[in-house]
Amino acid sequence: MAQLFTTLGPKTADELGLILPHEHLFVDLRTPDAPGFAEAEAQDVIDLMAPEVEKAKALGVTALVECSPVGVGRRVDMDKAVSEATNLPVVMATGIYREPWVPDWAQQASEDTLYEWMLGELTGDIEGSGVRAAWVKLSAGDDGLTPMETKILRAAARAAKATNAIIGSHTIRGRVVKDQLAVIEQMGHTPERYIWIHTQAEPDFDLHLELAQRGVWIEYDAIGSVERFPDASYIEKIQRLLDAGHDKIMLSHDRGWFDPGNRDRPPKPFTYLSETFIPAMRTAGFDEALIRKLTHDNPFAAYAR
Repeated sequence: MAQLFTTLGPKTADELGLILPHEHLFVDLRTPDAPGFAEAEAQDVIDLMAPEVEKAKALGVTALVECSPVGVGRRVDMDKAVSEATNLPVVMATGIYREPWVPDWAQQASEDTLYEWMLGELTGDIEGSGVRAAWVKLSAGDDGLTPMETKILRAAARAAKATNAIIGSHTIRGRVVKDQLAVIEQMGHTPERYIWIHTQAEPDFDLHLELAQRGVWIEYDAIGSVERFPDASYIEKIQRLLDAGHDKIMLSHDRGWFDPGNRDRPPKPFTYLSETFIPAMRTAGFDEALIRKLTHDNPFAAYAR
Protein backbone atom coordinates (compact mmCIF):
# COMPACT_ATOMS: atom_id res chain seq x y z
CA MET A 1 0.00 0.00 0.00
CA ALA A 2 1.33 3.44 -0.93
CA GLN A 3 2.21 5.68 1.99
CA LEU A 4 2.95 9.38 2.24
CA PHE A 5 5.66 10.00 4.83
CA THR A 6 4.93 13.07 6.97
CA THR A 7 5.88 14.79 10.20
CA LEU A 8 2.93 12.96 11.80
CA GLY A 9 3.92 9.56 10.46
CA PRO A 10 2.95 7.69 7.30
CA LYS A 11 -0.48 8.44 5.84
CA THR A 12 -2.58 6.50 3.34
CA ALA A 13 -4.76 8.02 0.64
CA ASP A 14 -7.98 7.40 2.55
CA GLU A 15 -6.63 9.42 5.50
CA LEU A 16 -6.10 12.55 3.41
CA GLY A 17 -8.01 14.94 1.18
CA LEU A 18 -6.78 18.16 -0.39
CA ILE A 19 -2.97 18.37 -0.35
CA LEU A 20 -0.95 21.51 -1.11
CA PRO A 21 2.05 20.13 -3.03
CA HIS A 22 4.34 23.17 -2.92
CA GLU A 23 4.45 25.48 0.08
CA HIS A 24 6.90 26.67 2.73
CA LEU A 25 6.58 26.97 6.49
CA PHE A 26 10.25 27.83 7.09
CA VAL A 27 12.85 29.01 4.59
CA ASP A 28 16.00 31.14 4.59
CA LEU A 29 16.77 32.50 1.12
CA ARG A 30 20.19 33.80 2.08
CA THR A 31 23.20 31.64 1.32
CA PRO A 32 24.29 29.22 4.07
CA ASP A 33 27.31 31.37 5.02
CA ALA A 34 25.06 34.26 6.16
CA PRO A 35 25.24 35.09 9.89
CA GLY A 36 22.32 33.49 11.72
CA PHE A 37 21.37 31.41 8.70
CA ALA A 38 18.26 29.28 9.38
CA GLU A 39 18.30 30.15 13.08
CA ALA A 40 15.03 30.75 14.94
CA GLU A 41 13.06 29.83 18.02
CA ALA A 42 10.39 27.22 17.43
CA GLN A 43 7.73 29.20 19.30
CA ASP A 44 8.30 32.22 17.06
CA VAL A 45 7.76 30.03 14.01
CA ILE A 46 4.63 28.50 15.52
CA ASP A 47 3.25 31.93 16.45
CA LEU A 48 3.63 33.19 12.87
CA MET A 49 2.74 30.11 10.84
CA ALA A 50 0.20 28.15 12.89
CA PRO A 51 -2.61 30.67 12.23
CA GLU A 52 -2.00 30.35 8.48
CA VAL A 53 -2.09 26.57 8.72
CA GLU A 54 -5.34 26.71 10.68
CA LYS A 55 -6.93 28.91 8.00
CA ALA A 56 -5.97 26.37 5.36
CA LYS A 57 -7.26 23.46 7.44
CA ALA A 58 -10.61 25.22 7.86
CA LEU A 59 -10.93 25.20 4.05
CA GLY A 60 -10.22 21.49 3.75
CA VAL A 61 -6.42 21.28 3.43
CA THR A 62 -5.29 17.97 4.97
CA ALA A 63 -1.53 18.04 4.30
CA LEU A 64 1.15 20.38 3.03
CA VAL A 65 4.44 19.69 1.24
CA GLU A 66 7.38 21.69 2.61
CA CYS A 67 9.65 22.50 -0.32
CA SER A 68 12.69 23.93 1.48
CA PRO A 69 15.71 21.65 0.94
CA VAL A 70 19.22 21.91 2.33
CA GLY A 71 20.76 25.20 1.21
CA VAL A 72 17.68 27.35 1.74
CA GLY A 73 17.11 26.71 5.41
CA ARG A 74 15.54 23.27 5.74
CA ARG A 75 14.64 22.86 9.42
CA VAL A 76 12.62 19.72 9.99
CA ASP A 77 12.38 20.55 13.69
CA MET A 78 10.60 23.82 12.91
CA ASP A 79 8.23 22.20 10.44
CA LYS A 80 7.52 19.41 12.90
CA ALA A 81 6.78 21.92 15.66
CA VAL A 82 4.21 23.73 13.50
CA SER A 83 2.80 20.41 12.32
CA GLU A 84 2.32 19.12 15.85
CA ALA A 85 0.87 22.43 17.04
CA THR A 86 -1.78 22.34 14.30
CA ASN A 87 -2.14 18.58 13.74
CA LEU A 88 -1.44 19.04 10.04
CA PRO A 89 0.86 16.49 8.35
CA VAL A 90 3.83 18.13 6.63
CA VAL A 91 5.81 16.33 3.93
CA MET A 92 9.59 16.84 4.11
CA ALA A 93 12.33 16.49 1.51
CA THR A 94 15.93 15.47 1.31
CA GLY A 95 18.11 17.09 -1.35
CA ILE A 96 20.10 20.27 -1.95
CA TYR A 97 19.31 23.53 -3.73
CA ARG A 98 21.39 24.91 -6.61
CA GLU A 99 24.56 26.99 -6.56
CA PRO A 100 25.40 29.34 -4.84
CA TRP A 101 23.24 27.83 -2.07
CA VAL A 102 25.11 24.50 -1.94
CA PRO A 103 26.72 24.28 1.53
CA ASP A 104 30.45 23.66 1.90
CA TRP A 105 30.07 20.07 3.10
CA ALA A 106 28.09 19.14 -0.01
CA GLN A 107 30.58 20.87 -2.28
CA GLN A 108 33.32 18.68 -0.82
CA ALA A 109 31.27 15.47 -0.73
CA SER A 110 31.57 12.77 -3.37
CA GLU A 111 28.60 11.58 -5.38
CA ASP A 112 28.62 8.35 -3.36
CA THR A 113 28.55 10.28 -0.09
CA LEU A 114 25.62 12.39 -1.25
CA TYR A 115 23.80 9.26 -2.44
CA GLU A 116 24.24 7.56 0.94
CA TRP A 117 23.07 10.69 2.77
CA MET A 118 19.90 11.05 0.67
CA LEU A 119 19.21 7.32 0.83
CA GLY A 120 19.52 7.45 4.61
CA GLU A 121 16.98 10.27 4.87
CA LEU A 122 14.58 8.51 2.50
CA THR A 123 14.75 5.20 4.37
CA GLY A 124 15.45 6.35 7.93
CA ASP A 125 14.94 9.88 9.18
CA ILE A 126 16.20 13.43 8.82
CA GLU A 127 18.83 14.48 11.35
CA GLY A 128 17.51 12.26 14.13
CA SER A 129 14.09 13.93 14.01
CA GLY A 130 12.09 10.74 13.55
CA VAL A 131 10.69 12.26 10.32
CA ARG A 132 11.40 10.35 7.12
CA ALA A 133 11.99 12.30 3.91
CA ALA A 134 9.26 11.55 1.39
CA TRP A 135 10.99 12.95 -1.70
CA VAL A 136 14.03 14.72 -3.14
CA LYS A 137 14.05 18.50 -3.77
CA LEU A 138 16.66 20.00 -6.10
CA SER A 139 17.13 23.04 -8.33
CA ALA A 140 18.93 24.19 -11.45
CA GLY A 141 19.63 27.62 -12.91
CA ASP A 142 18.40 29.01 -16.20
CA ASP A 143 21.80 28.56 -17.87
CA GLY A 144 21.87 24.81 -17.34
CA LEU A 145 23.36 22.35 -14.88
CA THR A 146 26.72 23.13 -13.31
CA PRO A 147 29.13 20.28 -12.53
CA MET A 148 28.17 20.60 -8.85
CA GLU A 149 24.45 20.43 -9.60
CA THR A 150 25.04 17.46 -11.89
CA LYS A 151 26.85 15.62 -9.10
CA ILE A 152 23.95 16.25 -6.74
CA LEU A 153 21.41 15.22 -9.38
CA ARG A 154 23.24 11.97 -10.13
CA ALA A 155 23.27 11.09 -6.43
CA ALA A 156 19.60 12.06 -6.12
CA ALA A 157 18.59 9.91 -9.09
CA ARG A 158 20.36 6.90 -7.57
CA ALA A 159 18.67 7.41 -4.18
CA ALA A 160 15.28 8.04 -5.78
CA LYS A 161 15.57 4.95 -7.95
CA ALA A 162 16.45 2.81 -4.91
CA THR A 163 13.35 3.98 -3.02
CA ASN A 164 10.90 4.92 -5.81
CA ALA A 165 10.94 8.44 -4.39
CA ILE A 166 10.02 11.33 -6.62
CA ILE A 167 12.46 14.11 -7.53
CA GLY A 168 11.08 17.63 -7.68
CA SER A 169 13.21 20.41 -9.09
CA HIS A 170 12.91 24.19 -9.04
CA THR A 171 13.75 24.57 -12.73
CA ILE A 172 12.39 27.51 -14.67
CA ARG A 173 13.44 26.63 -18.20
CA GLY A 174 12.07 23.58 -19.96
CA ARG A 175 15.31 23.02 -21.85
CA VAL A 176 17.10 22.65 -18.50
CA VAL A 177 14.46 20.15 -17.38
CA LYS A 178 15.38 18.11 -20.46
CA ASP A 179 19.03 18.22 -19.40
CA GLN A 180 18.03 16.98 -15.94
CA LEU A 181 15.94 14.17 -17.36
CA ALA A 182 18.89 13.02 -19.47
CA VAL A 183 20.91 12.59 -16.27
CA ILE A 184 18.04 10.94 -14.41
CA GLU A 185 17.51 8.41 -17.19
CA GLN A 186 21.26 7.78 -17.44
CA MET A 187 21.16 6.80 -13.76
CA GLY A 188 18.27 4.42 -14.36
CA HIS A 189 15.42 6.46 -12.91
CA THR A 190 12.37 7.64 -14.87
CA PRO A 191 10.78 10.97 -15.92
CA GLU A 192 7.52 9.66 -14.48
CA ARG A 193 9.02 10.20 -11.02
CA TYR A 194 10.01 13.83 -11.67
CA ILE A 195 8.09 17.02 -10.84
CA TRP A 196 8.74 20.11 -12.93
CA ILE A 197 8.37 22.73 -10.21
CA HIS A 198 7.37 26.22 -11.44
CA THR A 199 6.28 25.02 -14.87
CA GLN A 200 4.15 28.16 -15.18
CA ALA A 201 7.31 30.29 -15.45
CA GLU A 202 8.29 28.66 -18.77
CA PRO A 203 6.62 30.81 -21.46
CA ASP A 204 6.90 28.17 -24.20
CA PHE A 205 3.80 26.06 -23.67
CA ASP A 206 5.01 23.55 -26.24
CA LEU A 207 7.62 22.52 -23.65
CA HIS A 208 4.85 21.93 -21.10
CA LEU A 209 3.24 19.58 -23.60
CA GLU A 210 6.50 17.90 -24.62
CA LEU A 211 7.53 17.14 -21.05
CA ALA A 212 4.04 16.05 -20.04
CA GLN A 213 4.21 13.60 -22.95
CA ARG A 214 7.36 12.15 -21.38
CA GLY A 215 5.47 11.46 -18.16
CA VAL A 216 6.70 14.39 -16.07
CA TRP A 217 4.45 15.84 -13.38
CA ILE A 218 3.50 19.41 -14.34
CA GLU A 219 3.27 21.67 -11.30
CA TYR A 220 1.59 25.06 -11.56
CA ASP A 221 2.52 26.46 -8.19
CA ALA A 222 2.15 30.23 -8.11
CA ILE A 223 -1.63 30.11 -7.84
CA GLY A 224 -2.74 33.45 -6.42
CA SER A 225 0.17 35.47 -7.81
CA VAL A 226 -2.28 37.10 -10.17
CA GLU A 227 -0.03 40.01 -11.13
CA ARG A 228 2.35 37.58 -12.85
CA PHE A 229 0.08 34.61 -13.55
CA PRO A 230 -3.63 35.44 -13.85
CA ASP A 231 -6.07 32.69 -12.97
CA ALA A 232 -7.30 32.60 -16.56
CA SER A 233 -3.81 31.71 -17.80
CA TYR A 234 -3.76 28.65 -15.55
CA ILE A 235 -7.25 27.63 -16.58
CA GLU A 236 -6.20 27.79 -20.22
CA LYS A 237 -3.00 25.78 -19.65
CA ILE A 238 -4.80 23.09 -17.64
CA GLN A 239 -7.45 22.73 -20.34
CA ARG A 240 -4.87 22.49 -23.10
CA LEU A 241 -2.97 19.78 -21.22
CA LEU A 242 -6.18 17.87 -20.61
CA ASP A 243 -7.19 18.21 -24.25
CA ALA A 244 -3.84 16.67 -25.18
CA GLY A 245 -4.48 13.74 -22.83
CA HIS A 246 -2.28 14.82 -19.92
CA ASP A 247 -3.68 15.00 -16.40
CA LYS A 248 -0.51 14.64 -14.28
CA ILE A 249 -1.01 18.20 -13.04
CA MET A 250 -0.62 19.63 -9.54
CA LEU A 251 -1.68 23.04 -8.18
CA SER A 252 -0.22 25.05 -5.30
CA HIS A 253 0.72 28.55 -4.08
CA ASP A 254 4.45 28.51 -3.21
CA ARG A 255 3.51 30.64 -0.22
CA GLY A 256 4.24 31.07 3.49
CA TRP A 257 6.70 31.53 5.36
CA PHE A 258 8.91 32.22 8.35
CA ASP A 259 12.23 33.62 7.09
CA PRO A 260 14.99 34.30 9.66
CA GLY A 261 16.64 36.68 7.19
CA ASN A 262 13.45 38.73 6.75
CA ARG A 263 11.51 38.58 9.99
CA ASP A 264 9.34 41.57 9.13
CA ARG A 265 7.89 39.81 6.10
CA PRO A 266 4.23 38.91 6.78
CA PRO A 267 3.23 35.40 5.69
CA LYS A 268 1.07 34.90 2.63
CA PRO A 269 -1.94 32.67 3.27
CA PHE A 270 -2.38 29.15 1.94
CA THR A 271 -6.04 29.80 1.09
CA TYR A 272 -6.27 31.23 -2.44
CA LEU A 273 -6.53 27.86 -4.12
CA SER A 274 -9.52 26.84 -2.01
CA GLU A 275 -11.24 30.21 -1.76
CA THR A 276 -10.78 31.55 -5.28
CA PHE A 277 -9.10 29.27 -7.80
CA ILE A 278 -11.15 26.10 -7.33
CA PRO A 279 -14.40 28.11 -7.67
CA ALA A 280 -12.93 29.59 -10.88
CA MET A 281 -12.28 26.06 -12.13
CA ARG A 282 -15.92 25.18 -11.49
CA THR A 283 -17.07 28.29 -13.33
CA ALA A 284 -14.83 27.28 -16.25
CA GLY A 285 -16.60 23.92 -16.44
CA PHE A 286 -14.20 21.57 -14.65
CA ASP A 287 -16.19 18.88 -12.86
CA GLU A 288 -15.74 17.81 -9.26
CA ALA A 289 -14.04 14.54 -10.15
CA LEU A 290 -11.34 16.33 -12.09
CA ILE A 291 -10.85 18.97 -9.38
CA ARG A 292 -10.48 16.19 -6.83
CA LYS A 293 -7.94 14.41 -9.02
CA LEU A 294 -5.79 17.51 -9.42
CA THR A 295 -5.93 18.61 -5.78
CA HIS A 296 -6.33 15.37 -3.81
CA ASP A 297 -5.31 12.32 -5.82
CA ASN A 298 -2.42 13.69 -7.85
CA PRO A 299 -0.36 15.12 -4.97
CA PHE A 300 -0.71 11.86 -3.07
CA ALA A 301 0.22 9.81 -6.12
CA ALA A 302 3.27 11.98 -6.78
CA TYR A 303 4.74 12.10 -3.28
CA ALA A 304 3.66 8.74 -1.85
CA ARG A 305 5.66 5.54 -2.30
